[in-house]
Amino acid sequence: MPFAVQIHATGGPDALVYEDVAVPEPGPGEVRLRQRAIGVNYIDVYHRTGLYKLPKLPAIIGSEGAGDVIAIGRGVDRFKVGDRVAYAGPLGGYAEERIVPAERLVKLPDGISYETAAAGLLQGMTVRYLLREVYRVGPETTMLLHAAAGGVGLIACQWAHALGATIIGTVGSDEKAELAMANGCTHAINTKRDDFVSGVRAYTQGNGCDVVYDSIGKDTFPQSLDCLKPKGLWVSFGNSSGPVPPFELTALKGSLFATRPSLLAYTATPKDLQDNAAELFEMLLSKQIRISVNHQYPLSHAADAHRDLEARRTTGSIILIP
Repeated sequence: MPFAVQIHATGGPDALVYEDVAVPEPGPGEVRLRQRAIGVNYIDVYHRTGLYKLPKLPAIIGSEGAGDVIAIGRGVDRFKVGDRVAYAGPLGGYAEERIVPAERLVKLPDGISYETAAAGLLQGMTVRYLLREVYRVGPETTMLLHAAAGGVGLIACQWAHALGATIIGTVGSDEKAELAMANGCTHAINTKRDDFVSGVRAYTQGNGCDVVYDSIGKDTFPQSLDCLKPKGLWVSFGNSSGPVPPFELTALKGSLFATRPSLLAYTATPKDLQDNAAELFEMLLSKQIRISVNHQYPLSHAADAHRDLEARRTTGSIILIP
């Protein structure tokens, strides 16, 4: 039987248990994959801890992976056995083999490896909807990007740079500042030493930013709002430091806007998913962006990956290898 990492109860990294599991044959509209690489994302931590409630326990967490089609269910006509595919969204990723709805799969172009797809599909499509749909970034845009040296952050730096934006990034060390700048960040603020609100004011001559992309949550709120110009947009798309506390609408002073987007909403239909992935693959194949796969762990060491991620010892993307 294939192996997977399951949680039987929510908790710390030790809740991740490596064990053999039964994988059924694909049903109608489903595909069975043999996975080659598996993405690790902060949403996996939220599922493991119970911040985001799972439908039932035990459960296999993980929302991203790439591999080969080894069986198809009735009614599946877009894929055949042997196809190279990837997905971002369906739970059950921390496994050697798994079942995925065919409508949530995308075919991998020849020039994109399993490792790149597993490391970058979820984060890359997140960056795509953030920069192209939630707020349409262009040469006139000044943006604040929290966690600029993280997995999403490094992709966002490159993509926003390609779009001509001015990017002010926050990071947790001078080394991470150098990494963010090397990936297209215009200005980097080390929040362990400097106040990012003051930094933004200085870099914008007191005008503020058009948009703030905030994946940190509690530790950067409400200061992120103080970095926006009137009618600016605060985009809260993560909670790595904990959830944003409830707040009064009067906090949105200066006619500010706030949104809490999700990848699921922006890839809700098969066409949305395919269009989003196609633009990401185009950016990768044209080398306008690259995915930094900086950390690889055996699937059996998923707990170590979580420990390093939560301790902010990682940069770029993390993958597990079955």
